[in-house]
Amino acid sequence: MAGEPQVMKLDRLTSRVVGRCFRAVDPAHRATALEGSRTAGRYSRAGAPTLYLSSSPEGVAAAMIAHTDARRAALDVVEVDVDAHGIVDLRDRAALEAVGIDADDAAAPWQEAVAAGAEPPSWRVRDRLVALGAHGLIDPSRKRPGLWHLTLFRWNAPGAPRAELVGGALVGGDG
Repeated sequence: MAGEPQVMKLDRLTSRVVGRCFRAVDPAHRATALEGSRTAGRYSRAGAPTLYLSSSPEGVAAAMIAHTDARRAALDVVEVDVDAHGIVDLRDRAALEAVGIDADDAAAPWQEAVAAGAEPPSWRVRDRLVALGAHGLIDPSRKRPGLWHLTLFRWNAPGAPRAELVGGALVGGDG
């Protein structure tokens, strides 16, 4: 494997991401790792399938800092090959301006809002991107600057990005 996935600008709004990404999963759910998260997350309401990936194993570890539950230590990191188009890169200020998204909305704390029964601003970021036809986004790591994550709203459907679990390969074990 050769480094991070490639990010190629397609037009003023979207990019394509091609390469190997990583995802933390409960070992009991490894076979269904590509079904995505169904619980509330930074960019997902409960029940809205969302595939959260990181561009590196280090990115997975940084993302898991925000999750304080005991099962975090028991997660496996799986490898996922992706070819994702229609991705809005939240690191690209010009793209954010073009789609009318404030980077602070994407970075705002979401767990506290959900716990209080409120809607986090990051859910509106997703809503805006979906309304524009985006399939996902690149999210810069807030815990480790320089790292990034890929969040897919649609995948493995006609016209959508492709995500394929790499056969049997596990990376690390403590995410």
